[in-house]
Amino acid sequence: MDQQHRGRPVVVGVDGSKKALRAVRWASAEAARRRAPLRIVVAVEWSHDHLVGADGLGRTCRDDPMDESRRLLAEAAAVARRAADGLDVDQQLVAGFPVPVLIAESRRAQVVVIGDRGLGGRTGLLLGSVGIALAVHAESPLVVERGELSDPTAPIVVGVDGSPVSDAALAFAYDAAAARRVPLVVVHTWWDGFVDSDGAPLRDWDAVEADKQQLLAERLAGWS
Repeated sequence: MDQQHRGRPVVVGVDGSKKALRAVRWASAEAARRRAPLRIVVAVEWSHDHLVGADGLGRTCRDDPMDESRRLLAEAAAVARRAADGLDVDQQLVAGFPVPVLIAESRRAQVVVIGDRGLGGRTGLLLGSVGIALAVHAESPLVVERGELSDPTAPIVVGVDGSPVSDAALAFAYDAAAARRVPLVVVHTWWDGFVDSDGAPLRDWDAVEADKQQLLAERLAGWS
């Protein structure tokens, strides 16, 4: 682990769904591997209007979702501790909508983990759209947990295109493969669909392929 990430948590977002708890198990194992704390986050959607108007018993409209969210946090923390004994677990109940809450969390996280799909509806956290938004805007690596691996020796696959962001993805993938002692498959693609009216290619694709192979070789030169 490099110095800039030391002490940063692995963050996992939960919403009470079974897939979210599966993500907690994955995140717990990853936090233990990185020797990092685990930060479990539940985002509670409420506005100023929710604080107005009690039910006559001294409770506001905010109380019930908060109570339910605390229960979800406690359940997720118990799952995390069972998954990784001795893990430092931090529980965070954050007022706000899921995407901005988790983007903010990503600014100090080693990695953010979510399930691939959650409960949906008003209180749901892990909708597919949340994963898409985080993939675009998160400032840390994002893992979308989609289920148990049937083959623990399966390779890590990473796509590269020669950009600086691609280099960051390669570094993350290399670390993941090395830690798990599995192969790393690096993929670079291009499209050769341009032809003239007679169906002949408009470019020398053998030369293009050679250029792409050279690009890939250069990107991998520093890794062993």
